[in-house]
Amino acid sequence: MNEIPPSENNDPSQMRASDAERDAVAARLREAFAEGRLDADEHTERLDKAYGAKTTGDLVPLLADLPDAPGNAVENQPKAAPAEGSSAPIYGASRIVDKQPTSRFSFALMSGSGVSGGWTMSETYVAVAVMGAVEIDLREASFTARESTIHANAVMGGVEIIVPDDVRVRVHGIGIMGGYGLEGDQPSVSDPAAPIVNIVGVALMGAVEVRYAQRKHQKRIRRRKRGQIED
Repeated sequence: MNEIPPSENNDPSQMRASDAERDAVAARLREAFAEGRLDADEHTERLDKAYGAKTTGDLVPLLADLPDAPGNAVENQPKAAPAEGSSAPIYGASRIVDKQPTSRFSFALMSGSGVSGGWTMSETYVAVAVMGAVEIDLREASFTARESTIHANAVMGGVEIIVPDDVRVRVHGIGIMGGYGLEGDQPSVSDPAAPIVNIVGVALMGAVEVRYAQRKHQKRIRRRKRGQIED
């Protein structure tokens, strides 16, 4: 009877990383960003590396200069991800932080303007598009209050607000010879502590469109599960 040879790879750092382990590291990176330990560029760069990691050894250096021990983040914090098709948010990242907002206002006059990436939104945000376009991307944003308000107004222009699936939105705008509202279905947000964003204003011969979209890291994970990205 032939014996099964022992594995030649006994180095734990060379073990394949799971989605839950990548998510645990990403969660610690987002906390570090909210604490001011990482700037926006460092946060984005490390998140990309975390979700692109193939082994647990690739994850450890991403937390090496942060207070929490890397082993704790990789080994102890992972949580099971919701099944495909679940209404629960996957790898939620939205945070309410005690820090100064990085942006309060977007204005476009016959041009384009907007905010995206790891920015911090003020409790009250104003967006105005006059014969131009404003895009507000909340997928990697942090919030200074649990409930925030975006005053979005468009005159012969457009305002697009992109929301991740772990943020609750309430749209109360008015369209006059234009459109104002949520495109598509709103996912179920069961977390009672989830941020709430109220969107109010007027679209005059223009449009204010609110839509839900996955974070780029969520898309990468789903493509990996479907075999469209090699590990």
